[in-house]
Amino acid sequence: MDPGIVRFECDLRGKCCASFGEFITVEQQITTHDYFFRYGITNELFQVPVLPEHADEFADTFEKMQDNGRDAHQQGCIFTRKNPDGPGFICMVYPNRPTICREFLCYRMLIKDLRSGELRGKLIGVNELRTRDEILSAIWKEKIAHLPHPFVSKHQNVPHSHAPGVERSHGHDPHVLAHLYGLEHGDDHQWIQNVITVLAAHGYVGDPVE
Repeated sequence: MDPGIVRFECDLRGKCCASFGEFITVEQQITTHDYFFRYGITNELFQVPVLPEHADEFADTFEKMQDNGRDAHQQGCIFTRKNPDGPGFICMVYPNRPTICREFLCYRMLIKDLRSGELRGKLIGVNELRTRDEILSAIWKEKIAHLPHPFVSKHQNVPHSHAPGVERSHGHDPHVLAHLYGLEHGDDHQWIQNVITVLAAHGYVGDPVE
């Protein structure tokens, strides 16, 4: 592994999985451990084995959800649970999680519609917006993209050997951002607050990763 690339380590915060509930539907139990679930965005069907230590718990949850007719549109991913051994959350299929989870880029902020609460976009890496909301995209380009950012403004003046786009794979960790841009302290708190203010003025809510 390139020493300049930081490998992602799960910190059990559960933020990465927070919005998956509305896209994941568990459709069928195959065995005591295996289930078919559908990823709503692509309509793909996946087979995923639940870890043995969580099999009974998940089976009970799946049965209750089937009985109540609530097998879709969960607040979070159905495979996440509060960590019984400490703070945070765990994934009951983590070693066997599908590609969509393995390739998921950790975000720094969720952007939601102020009125409906629907997810409209995500802030990835330093200041990259991922959205299909054309209005939000326009607001970002016109009102936010030009806001001074401590990392971006210094990036061109800092010698580094990272390939273009590598910074996007590092997630939101401020220490990683500091490493990437040669800063002593990776802190763009004020920039985040400015983004939240602009979003609020246009009917959106920014929910940053703490």
